[in-house]
Amino acid sequence: QVQLVESGGGLVQAGGSLRLSCAASGRIFSLNDMGWYRQAPEKQRELVATITRGGGTNYADSVKGRFTISRDNAKNTVYLDMNGLKPEDTAVYYCNLVARAISSTSWSNYWGQGTQVTVSS
Repeated sequence: QVQLVESGGGLVQAGGSLRLSCAASGRIFSLNDMGWYRQAPEKQRELVATITRGGGTNYADSVKGRFTISRDNAKNTVYLDMNGLKPEDTAVYYCNLVARAISSTSWSNYWGQGTQVTVSS
């Protein structure tokens, strides 16, 4: 009922920047919290940043001051601006959001397909 399409990953040198985007589409009634998570090889998926519908943000300590999460409610899109990238930021980044679909009375959790971010030293 809700589909997520991520874009913006790639290969970048240490110190560089990337912008990830995640657009939600489908039978959407409302979106609540949106966020980004990442999973490096042989590690558990971890939270990177989240943003509420009203714009309140939360960041992992490892990315504070370097990453910025934002959203465009009119476009049902969440962004992650990543600056000062480090090799340890290398991971698959996943978009996550909580949405209520049309004709549904409950909120559900949705995940994107993931986009690879690789930072070379």
